[in-house]
Amino acid sequence: MKRLSLRVLEQLSELQASMQELSEERSTALKMFIASRTSTTTGAQREFWLEFSWLDQEYRVAVRRLAQFCSERVDDRLNSTVMR
Repeated sequence: MKRLSLRVLEQLSELQASMQELSEERSTALKMFIASRTSTTTGAQREFWLEFSWLDQEYRVAVRRLAQFCSERVDDRLNSTVMR
């Protein structure tokens, strides 16, 4: 099995860290939205929902970026082994 270059490992680490950070923020926003359903006004609930929705979209983009990055690395490896 071929090792990843330092540059690729750094990129992977950055993508994973970004996804993890957004995951934590998304989880917190969801908890706040759920708590708001019984303790705040309808307007405030809407704000909590919008915050969660925005973070959820950001998280989904981060997941797609990480998946695309990994898929590209797998494709690169398969192409390099076929060319040998």
